[in-house]
Amino acid sequence: MPISLKKGQKVSLTKDNPGLSKLVVGLGWDINAFDTGGSFDLDTAAFLLGENGKVSSSDDFVFYGNLEHTSGAVKHMGDNLTGAGDGDDEQIKIDLSRMPDNLSRIAFTVTIYEAEERRQNFGQVNNAFIRIMDESTGQELLRYDLGEDFSIETAVVFGEVYKNNGEWKFNAIGSGYQGGLAALCANYGVDVE
Repeated sequence: MPISLKKGQKVSLTKDNPGLSKLVVGLGWDINAFDTGGSFDLDTAAFLLGENGKVSSSDDFVFYGNLEHTSGAVKHMGDNLTGAGDGDDEQIKIDLSRMPDNLSRIAFTVTIYEAEERRQNFGQVNNAFIRIMDESTGQELLRYDLGEDFSIETAVVFGEVYKNNGEWKFNAIGSGYQGGLAALCANYGVDVE
């Protein structure tokens, strides 16, 4: 049975699962389409971070425009333009055994594409979640449902996988940002043109 997390809760992924290295991170959401009448395009991304909480280069930013990290440790499975249907809307695969030594965290984010132009924000998004599965068994290990009431935010950090004393753990973050993807890139040290 998967562990259901609350905001701020941290749980070990590898302590009870020694040898676990291949994960699937599923992110999902539902849209209140009647709020704006327009379609929503939510985009997931992974920021591979060092101890300082920053990327070492723009290659450490994995998203629809850069689907795989050079190490092969993180692979984005592609952009879902509508979020329609049940289950995961987008997935990111992780191979912990291939994580470069200088990178100790992977932050998982979701942003709304062209949020300002479309007058959209996370106040119009429901049932957002992040879940982590063991890729080899398909078993769901943990799930964090973002029950937060967002209003004006256009970007959210759902959670992060991080290394601590040789163990890989997950932290349920659920914190919102204004300024969309550009704000997240600035926060994590990605140069945006």
